[in-house]
Amino acid sequence: MSAVLADTAAPAARTGERRPVRRRRIRPGKILLSALGLLMALVWVFPVYWMMNSAVTPDAILGADTPQLLPVSFTLTNLRSVLTDSGFLNALGMSVMVTFLTITLVLAFAFLAALAISRWRFRGRTSFILAVLFIQMLPAEGLFIAQYQMMSSLGLLNQVIGISVLYVAMLVPFTVWMLRGFVAGVPIELEEAAMVDGLSRPRAFLRITFPLLAPGLVASGVYAFLQAWNEFTTALVILPAESAQTLPIWLRSFLSASANRGINWAEVMAASTLIAVPVIVFFLFVQGRMTSGLVSGAVKG
Repeated sequence: MSAVLADTAAPAARTGERRPVRRRRIRPGKILLSALGLLMALVWVFPVYWMMNSAVTPDAILGADTPQLLPVSFTLTNLRSVLTDSGFLNALGMSVMVTFLTITLVLAFAFLAALAISRWRFRGRTSFILAVLFIQMLPAEGLFIAQYQMMSSLGLLNQVIGISVLYVAMLVPFTVWMLRGFVAGVPIELEEAAMVDGLSRPRAFLRITFPLLAPGLVASGVYAFLQAWNEFTTALVILPAESAQTLPIWLRSFLSASANRGINWAEVMAASTLIAVPVIVFFLFVQGRMTSGLVSGAVKG
């Protein structure tokens, strides 16, 4: 048999014949979708680029009739002016404390609630789930007066704990629903198998289930961070004092100063860039852990 195959393959080898190579057909629809996606990406990226470009452009050139798309006149004066402003440093410290406290409390409360409604059947479970959904429907603007009166009566206006409590109450319902899907996706049989091998229920949860829930905790932490760091309207009501402003409220001070000397748009863009930098750094630090957690946390059937 091998001799017959060799004889049949030999003429093709001697004549140098090659099998035809199939070329992929380029579909016009695919090219159109790719071009459309690239255009949408450019539209999304351009405001960010313009903000960063304006931050390193002198205000006189930035206010000219002909805008400069490239940073030809590069300067760090705007960034230096913002960084040396005492109001920026106070607002930065306030935002860091509020965001850290909010993330910690939101993840703790939402994780325990998601674990309870996903793993246990108890009286009032359905009512609790409906209450979470109902709270999500309430507009935040309709609660400002009640929130202000409550914080004022408790002496928590212009306080880190006061605004953090409101942020936690605002973010916990949606975070519960985020974590509920992750908790429900991890089979409880994994814990039961670990308990059969001799582990107690708390140790089985910490060693088996908790590592698989890391992607959900990271994703929920990113959501809580973005909401607490960028929130404006509630902070505007609860933090009326200038010494207790967060960064979004402090950025508004450029508009109040415009009545005397006009708006310095270069400094506004520099301040906006500095506010956006922690968000970018936090996301770059977390996205690798989130991706690796999603892959390593896969459950094999």
